Amino acid sequence: MKKIPISLLAGSAAMLLAGLVHAAPAYDPGVSDTGIKIAQTLPLSGPVSLYATFGKASLAYFAMIDEQGGVNGRTIDLLLADDAFSPPKTVEQTRKFVESDNVFLMFAPVGSAPGIAAQKYLNAKKVPQLFLQSGLARWNDPAHFPWSMAGLPNYAAEVRAFAKYILANRPAARIAVLWQNDEFGRSYLDALKQGLGSARDKMIAGSESFELTDPTVDSQMISLASSGADTFLIAATAKQTIQALKKAGDLHWKPQLFVAFPAASIPRTYVPAGTDNAIGAISVAVWKNPADPVFRNDADVTAYLQWMAHYYPDGDPNDGLNIAAYFEGELLVEVLKRCGSDPTRENVMKQASGFHDLHVGMLRPGIDVSTSPQDYSMFKRFQLVRFDGKALIPLGDPIDSE
Repeated sequence: MKKIPISLLAGSAAMLLAGLVHAAPAYDPGVSDTGIKIAQTLPLSGPVSLYATFGKASLAYFAMIDEQGGVNGRTIDLLLADDAFSPPKTVEQTRKFVESDNVFLMFAPVGSAPGIAAQKYLNAKKVPQLFLQSGLARWNDPAHFPWSMAGLPNYAAEVRAFAKYILANRPAARIAVLWQNDEFGRSYLDALKQGLGSARDKMIAGSESFELTDPTVDSQMISLASSGADTFLIAATAKQTIQALKKAGDLHWKPQLFVAFPAASIPRTYVPAGTDNAIGAISVAVWKNPADPVFRNDADVTAYLQWMAHYYPDGDPNDGLNIAAYFEGELLVEVLKRCGSDPTRENVMKQASGFHDLHVGMLRPGIDVSTSPQDYSMFKRFQLVRFDGKALIPLGDPIDSE
């Protein structure tokens, strides 16, 4: 038998290996032929652990997607980590997800302060911080933070809408503000002043801040109630909003209420506070309310309720956090579908910043998602609503967020 030179065999093997390497797809961390690994930080414990339901609903949504075959043939594996709403813990858990668990992206991490703590790290690593559960204006800064995008309405735009409503309907109002002493709370106070313009000094009767770790806001409420204000903006999450509403009732103070988007929930805030204390509260909405009789036979609501009943039966279908998780999950699935055969982190941000009048399930009529590489703020319109003791009733048609 004729011998083949060893050098020729080695060369052939090298060529074959090179061909195999060339043929093998190059994936970003967290992506394989069969799956995509993503992660979420949220407070499963601590002062705002009520938000834990968002993580449970997120798991339930992707359980449904995986049961249906995943996205482009890949299942979605969502990892959760408890940060107790503590920014240092958020950074610790985020680093673990990226450096040890090799996740593809951070999906809808919860909270403004925790999100801020992880923002620079994730942008330096070029890991998407996608659909944050926060509405700070800082998330719409693609020039400096191209890997961070919010999933909630812009807080500043929201409170400017409140200011516009007050100027049009309560021009002689005296306004009191209770605000969380961080960037979240300050964004509401600053935007209110901006929205009121030259009338702010005359109209703002008083403002009181609180720390997230304060046991109560009773002292702040006593001060605000004695300010002579007939209008009250609560820039807080659910716990302190409940406390404020209860204390206002105890003090027999009945101002016109305005409640920040993160706390404007019937089951999570108004019911625990006592619905009588919350009647008349005005807030903004972008999602359909399953309890609203108008949506009783709505196809989106029917699909959402069926999903809740099957995949998260212990959850409250009327809780806005569960609706948000359903919406954010559907939005991520849309992004991944659009990525097609190129499931890279860079393409994720390209697709997420390229929506044009996209209507995703559970969005209210007249409200769509639109983004661009220069504008990451996805909600260009939202709906003012008033709590009537049972449901959130629209105040007119949807309004432009600017």
